[in-house]
Amino acid sequence: MSSHVFRGRVWKFGDNVTTDEIIPGRYRFKTDDIGEWAKHVLEGADPEFPKKVRPGDVVVAGKNFGSGSSREPAPLVIKHAGISAVIAKSFARIFFRNAINVGLPVVICEQLPDVTEAGDVVEVDLEKGMVRNLTKSVEFAATKIPNFLMQILMDGGLVEHIRKRGGAVWQDIG
Repeated sequence: MSSHVFRGRVWKFGDNVTTDEIIPGRYRFKTDDIGEWAKHVLEGADPEFPKKVRPGDVVVAGKNFGSGSSREPAPLVIKHAGISAVIAKSFARIFFRNAINVGLPVVICEQLPDVTEAGDVVEVDLEKGMVRNLTKSVEFAATKIPNFLMQILMDGGLVEHIRKRGGAVWQDIG
């Protein structure tokens, strides 16, 4: 599979999953260790999720995924936990952009969540803007990620995107 195609086992969530459910504040503000945060990813929405998720798995959700505060660690901890992509009917605007900025593939597809169950296997083709539920043999068009955002995503996030193009990410002032 190419770098723009992801395949994995589904974890299903409903509407309005908040950033506090993704990385509860009681862990986020206790440490800056992303590995520790990943041990609690999506625990607020499903207490068993962190124990059962495996690298390459895919999150499928309803509307407004990532709502709440604009915490950048929310998509970062999902990525660090090994989730290959998040597919939802819609995303909170800031979550969506933060996900692209940290290199987490996020895909808008209104139909897929309605025909997908936990444990199904799905495939996402970012370049073609297609999602497939391989378990149920159905395919849907997804909102295609604009080329400039796709470049950031494929580079591994905004910081890597800037580095690959020879730009400074930040400067010491003083």
